[in-house]
Amino acid sequence: MDKRLEEFKRLLDIMDELRTKCPWDSAQTNSSLRTLTIEEVYELAEAVANENDDEIKKELGDILLHIVFYAKIGEEKKTFDIADVIKGINEKLVFRHPHIFGDVKVQTAKDVEENWERIKLKEGKKKTVLGGIPKGLPALVKAYRIQDKARGVGFDWDEKEQVWDKVLEEYQELMHEVKSGSEVDVENEFGDFLFSIINAARLYGINPENALERTNKKFIKRFNYLEQQTITQGIDLKDMSLAEMDKIWEQAKNSD
Repeated sequence: MDKRLEEFKRLLDIMDELRTKCPWDSAQTNSSLRTLTIEEVYELAEAVANENDDEIKKELGDILLHIVFYAKIGEEKKTFDIADVIKGINEKLVFRHPHIFGDVKVQTAKDVEENWERIKLKEGKKKTVLGGIPKGLPALVKAYRIQDKARGVGFDWDEKEQVWDKVLEEYQELMHEVKSGSEVDVENEFGDFLFSIINAARLYGINPENALERTNKKFIKRFNYLEQQTITQGIDLKDMSLAEMDKIWEQAKNSD
């Protein structure tokens, strides 16, 4: 037997045994697993961001366990099993790749994405272009997906450089409300400005989630340096002026 199939079968057998013999595993439901699954996906995302192959392998295993767990629950409810899950994704992949398994011709990755959007609309699983975007996505990720979906049907700038005029327009509107608007108006304009920045990132091939996470890590590293330096000198951060902190901050930047 193929080693991959052998190990997968072993996982299924282990899950069968856990559901009948382990008090914790036998008590789990789809609802109780949901939060844990979300945590596992974020842990995988962190491992990917860190380019840590060992951690990626580990987190993929944890997520695979959750997939098998949900499928086992479905099997017990007699609604679906792991074979149905795998069959479903196999058929979807074949159907959505007519340029591989059919006679459709494409030249670029962009052509493939645009064809996907047309196919998904034909499938009838969503009645609108933006209908397939999960409502529970984090706002930054959702904004990127909204813009990408719209691009898939041609709603996009002719030239990516044009987006900067929109960014500047949204910035000016934000500054106007900051000076004279209400908190609600400022929030609305801030949202428009962020949306335009995310759009610019997309047009330049930058994933804004990844870019922001890199900046988060950079800030944490530099702030930790600042904090450590003050501890070494016996100084409390609260007793320092911004100018004093900025001097150490510059040292932290140089140590990157």
